[in-house]
Amino acid sequence: MLRLLALRYCPAREAMGMATIEVDEYTKQAVVFAARVANLPEGAVIRRLIADLTAPEQTPPPPATEIADGIPIHADYEGHRVRARYIAPARVEIVDGPLAGQSYRSPTGAARAVVRLYNPDINDNRNGWTFWQVDSGSGSRAPLQSIRPGTIRSGRGSLQGRAVIADDWDSPETNDSIAQDFGVAP
Repeated sequence: MLRLLALRYCPAREAMGMATIEVDEYTKQAVVFAARVANLPEGAVIRRLIADLTAPEQTPPPPATEIADGIPIHADYEGHRVRARYIAPARVEIVDGPLAGQSYRSPTGAARAVVRLYNPDINDNRNGWTFWQVDSGSGSRAPLQSIRPGTIRSGRGSLQGRAVIADDWDSPETNDSIAQDFGVAP
């Protein structure tokens, strides 16, 4: 059984406004890893976790209605808000800032351009469907993913009802052929 948190009294730390939290080694390593990935101090990771756990649940915004020019979206990155519009099924057009007028074939392409503009020294790989937020008008936030075409699936598995599988899909011959393709044939 994991003992997640145990506060310990320390007068010196209390004088500095700090408390000590004892965690098991696995949890400590997870926090260290999260801090390294997010480029944050360990305390900031803990504060974010607590804030996320104690924040009131937000209801998703009402579905965005597409206007003739697309759905208004935005991204907040490195202190800059970039406004754009989403045109189904995947196009994003930037409407303000240094990238105004640029059109991208996918939300990811547009997200990468924003990252390259404001933070050119880092890897620009981003998932555009979660990078961009839908402008709901009510102040609540929802990722572009929430209105992505084809994300509502009624069946089990993403290909249910769509995949046509040959009768020999799991035959020894097919498996041997795949193994040869990957260089792991016996």
